[in-house]
Amino acid sequence: MSEQPTEIKLHQTSRMLEITFSDDACFQLPYELLRVYSPSADVSGHGPGQEVLQVGKKHVGVSSAMPAGSYAMQINFDDGHETGLYTWEYLYKLGKNQALLWQDYLDRLEAAGGSREPLR
Repeated sequence: MSEQPTEIKLHQTSRMLEITFSDDACFQLPYELLRVYSPSADVSGHGPGQEVLQVGKKHVGVSSAMPAGSYAMQINFDDGHETGLYTWEYLYKLGKNQALLWQDYLDRLEAAGGSREPLR
C-alpha cells in the first residue's frame, strides 16, 4: 500500500480518530472500534481463531497516540491497553471495512453474551 496519512486528528469528545490519506480517503474511526480490533497479540491472538473478544469498551478513550517510525502509530487507551502498532495499511483497512467489521463485532458479542457496556 502506498497511501500515507496526510492528516490525523483525535476527537476526544466524540471519541473518534479522523485520518485522511494521500488518495483523499478520509475515515472517522471510533476509539471503541480501534480498541476491539487492536492489532496486538492480546486481542488478535497469535494466529487465526485465537482472537480474544473485547467486552465493555463502549466508553474507552485514547490517552495518547504517537508515530512509530514512518509506517504506523502507537495508540494508548485509557483502559491501560498500550500494545499493538496500527500501521497505515491497517488503519486504511479498518476505515474501508468499518461497517462490516463493526457488525461482525456486534454479532460475536451477542453470540458470546457479552456487552459493550463496562462492568461496574
